[in-house]
Amino acid sequence: MKRMGMIFRAKANKALDRAEDPRETLDYSYQKQLELLQKVRRGVADVATSRKRLELQLNELQKKSSTYEDQGRKALALGREDLAREALSRRAALQQQVTDLETQHTQLQGEEEKLTLASQRLQAKVDAFRTKKETIKATYTAAQAQTQIGEAFSGISEEMGDVGMAIQRAEDKTEQLRARAGALDELMASGALDDPSGLAKDDLQAELDRLSGGSDVELELQRMKAELAGGSSGSTPAIEGGQSGQSGQGAQGQPQDRPRFDKQ
Repeated sequence: MKRMGMIFRAKANKALDRAEDPRETLDYSYQKQLELLQKVRRGVADVATSRKRLELQLNELQKKSSTYEDQGRKALALGREDLAREALSRRAALQQQVTDLETQHTQLQGEEEKLTLASQRLQAKVDAFRTKKETIKATYTAAQAQTQIGEAFSGISEEMGDVGMAIQRAEDKTEQLRARAGALDELMASGALDDPSGLAKDDLQAELDRLSGGSDVELELQRMKAELAGGSSGSTPAIEGGQSGQSGQGAQGQPQDRPRFDKQ
């Protein structure tokens, strides 16, 4: 089970590596830093708002304190020491509140300065990260494009290799067919491939053979007629070629018997 779990985690990690885009990760990190910087700025704004509210309260208390002091002087001038004492008592109470508010104001002012300094430092870090992020993204994009171009060239090289092999095979087959055709032409010209049945002869040879064969038949027919005529008359050894049209008659114009070819 441990091994299966390790294999599963390894495959999942590999799948995540393939799915992860560093540019998206950098953009996400930059977005988170901007959110953190925004929170710090809101904190600075909240502290500044509190400090400003204390300043307004201090101003109001200081105005009241001044008013009580003026009232005490007027009461003493009129001989009303009791009123003067009451005014000064109220002024003293306000003065304690003023002291407390001044202490809080000083603390808030210190916190505001710290947060402002932290915000400035964080802003500088975010700006530096943004510059580095864009540089890394540009470098990654260039490397990715270069890789894709290299893979494309590799694919083209493999494809061209296959095409080159196909062209080489086609050229080899073409040369082989040309060599075979040349050899057949030479054999045909030398007569080594003449067809005994006469089917492979050209038209001129066929015509010559036909004329030659016809002449042999006519000569054989004349010879046979001459032999038959010689056997019947006993005096004429041969018949001239000009009397071939009278082969069916004797020397005196009498019809002769038809020759019997079974004896020839």
